[in-house]
Amino acid sequence: MTAVDVVVAAAWVHVRDRRVLTVRAAGSDAFYLPGGKPEPGETDAEAAAREVLEEVGLVVDPATMQPFVTIDAEAHNRPPGTRVRLVCFTGAAGGVPAAAAEIAELGWFTSADRPRCAPAIRLLLDELLEADLID
Repeated sequence: MTAVDVVVAAAWVHVRDRRVLTVRAAGSDAFYLPGGKPEPGETDAEAAAREVLEEVGLVVDPATMQPFVTIDAEAHNRPPGTRVRLVCFTGAAGGVPAAAAEIAELGWFTSADRPRCAPAIRLLLDELLEADLID
């Protein structure tokens, strides 16, 4: 039996007008949530807030972030058998998101956009739909 590689990442769930903010990195074929891997000494909420600022230019105070859901799924664009544990938070931010750093495109997705997303984000869309937060 081989150990399963697990990538831990933290992400921000931002719903507006029954759509969730998604991002696509340059060179990627799938959409994700703004977020990424925590740096040493960083909490998941701090990592999510840092990545949101880097990727979409919005300030979210990690102290105000609330856990939403943790998703375990097949990792996109990783070796077979790699899993991702995506720790998702909600939290208020002012302003308008704009693609920055490695982000090539933003999207405001409903459940109809599920096929365009990485596996973990497909599961997140299911959660948001079940909670009646998106269409």
